[in-house]
Amino acid sequence: MLCDPGVRARFIHPETDNMATQDNFIFGIQAVREAINAGKDIDKVLLRRGAGSDVLKELMADIRHLDIPVQQVPLEKLNRVTRKNHQGIIAWISQISYTDLASVLPGIYESGDDPLILLLDGVSDVRNFGAIARSAECAGVHAIVIPISGSAAINSDAIKTSAGALLKIPVCRERDLVTAARFLRDSGLKLFAATEKAEELLYSADLTGPAAIIMGSEDRGVSNALLKDCEHWISIPMQGSISSLNVSVAAGVLLFETVRQRSL
Repeated sequence: MLCDPGVRARFIHPETDNMATQDNFIFGIQAVREAINAGKDIDKVLLRRGAGSDVLKELMADIRHLDIPVQQVPLEKLNRVTRKNHQGIIAWISQISYTDLASVLPGIYESGDDPLILLLDGVSDVRNFGAIARSAECAGVHAIVIPISGSAAINSDAIKTSAGALLKIPVCRERDLVTAARFLRDSGLKLFAATEKAEELLYSADLTGPAAIIMGSEDRGVSNALLKDCEHWISIPMQGSISSLNVSVAAGVLLFETVRQRSL
């Protein structure tokens, strides 16, 4: 499954028992179960290390089935989030609804547009993520694809930095970006990986037509697994003594070169 559209985000009523609206987290076995049953998008779950009740195990089976990231932590970490009766589990509700990647492409093709998809491989800084989303929306990107694990939380800071773009542009959360990239390639998109290893400059690349641009984290770049599947590696020419750009700036350069070429 390319994305898990079954969990939809809604905000929590402040008077609901065992639910906390600060930072949009909820706690307690029943509260988390009700959130899942109500179809809320959940960004992550903290579970008390060593928790072993049958009820909690059953709940965790449902959580893992939905590919929700789970981190097992000491009791002290849960208590730092809330001192209330969390029963060993805390979950964060996403502030957006995730979109199924497979459902995005047909509508784009039917509208007569060439798809432009942005994949973010390990971009974990919230403000960078928000800034990238803002540039992506301005550049007409049709969807942003992120991994389930290792991506920035889409919280109020990310939404604010994006100037609200994250509330407008579809975001797809994938278990495996390599699988997602292959799906896009099989759907007729050219894959462009932004990497310092590339010999081809972005200004020489043909960014017209259906395309997906892959950006990596600032410290590791695009993963080798994704690079192996990309037929096009591109880089931004650098003139100064500093050899790299902030990832949000680099994304903006790449996206608006794409806009320029598509406008010719």
